[in-house]
Amino acid sequence: MIVLDGKAVAAQMRAEIRAEVENIRARGGRLPGLTVIVVGEDPASQVYVRNKERACAEVGFASQVIRLPETTAQERLLGIIDDLNADPAVDGILLQLPLPRGLDTQKCLIRIAAHKDVDGFHPENMGRLVQGLPGLRPCTPAGVMELLRRYDITCAGKHAVVVGRSTIVGKPMALMLLEAHATVTVCHSRTPDLGAITRQADILVAAVGMPCLIREDMVAEGAVVVDVGINRTEAGLVGDCDYPALTPKAAAMTPVPGGVGPMTIAMLLANTLTAYRQHSVSRF
Repeated sequence: MIVLDGKAVAAQMRAEIRAEVENIRARGGRLPGLTVIVVGEDPASQVYVRNKERACAEVGFASQVIRLPETTAQERLLGIIDDLNADPAVDGILLQLPLPRGLDTQKCLIRIAAHKDVDGFHPENMGRLVQGLPGLRPCTPAGVMELLRRYDITCAGKHAVVVGRSTIVGKPMALMLLEAHATVTVCHSRTPDLGAITRQADILVAAVGMPCLIREDMVAEGAVVVDVGINRTEAGLVGDCDYPALTPKAAAMTPVPGGVGPMTIAMLLANTLTAYRQHSVSRF
């Protein structure tokens, strides 16, 4: 079985981005700028933000983190987003989720200018994905597609099954697989006899947040399995797939951790660089 090593591919991507940023610096250009907004003290969010800070520093971005108290009012947060939208030095804006209670997540995400929406969640970017137009793509499913591409796994003509229908992963994942000419089936919590469908998959993407949901008897021999789930259990971090049980059957599979997770941050950096190119082509 081939281990789809997201950690190694993400490191390769960071090196490529760093080389481009060094070239921009050598030419006297403005460095790509990413601003992360984090509201409150959610422990998981703090970890994610620190990882993003380190990644930005590694590739040489001009990044900043705006940390706001949990008591931040909606209008203040929207005002900060407006200021960042108007700032020519900021190419990407990322609002760390979840937000504290009392803040309207959707209203805040929509307020971010679509061309600075490096998370790819703005309705305009989602609409461009649906229509097959260029745009900033959601980082996790885009990371899955990049991982498959770098391992020379072809989607065209394959039957891809996506387990999960979230707007962050499941739905855009299905659209990206369709864009790559796969035949796509989407399953979810109300799908009867899930295994009967997952066993048909040439490429199986599990993204439901349920520990070890996908068992050995639910996967076809020789399938490519991408596990997006990251679940904290007493035994440690596990995915949505029973990794040890699936390894004898799968042709290729992502580990948890070290699979899709690192690719998500790598695609955030890639999206920021894409946004920068769109903003700053003529400013060298």
